[in-house]
Amino acid sequence: MSTAYAIITVTAILANAGIAVADLLKARFVLANSAEVGLPQCWLPWLAALKAAGAAGLLLGLRGVPFIGVAAAVGLVLFFIGAVAAHIRARVYYNILFPGGYLTLAAASLVLAVAR
Repeated sequence: MSTAYAIITVTAILANAGIAVADLLKARFVLANSAEVGLPQCWLPWLAALKAAGAAGLLLGLRGVPFIGVAAAVGLVLFFIGAVAAHIRARVYYNILFPGGYLTLAAASLVLAVAR
């Protein structure tokens, strides 16, 4: 396993698990951001579940089930493309780097997982 793959994937796992917890706890910044992009609060638990599932899948990929890791990375890439699109649609650009950063981590995890 390459060092880059391990570092990027662990970072992606921690980032997605952390934001999933923030979504579940309905952190103030999550509620404010959701309202700005027009996301109903009732969606937060579902979105948290998707992020947590992505983190768990990346962990499985790291632990030796590569097809699950690749599938999780693909899912997270698609998820965060949607998040960036929601920011663009709502014209909320000042914090677009957050979903963009998560998208970058997911994409890097995907590229490195496929390259393995």
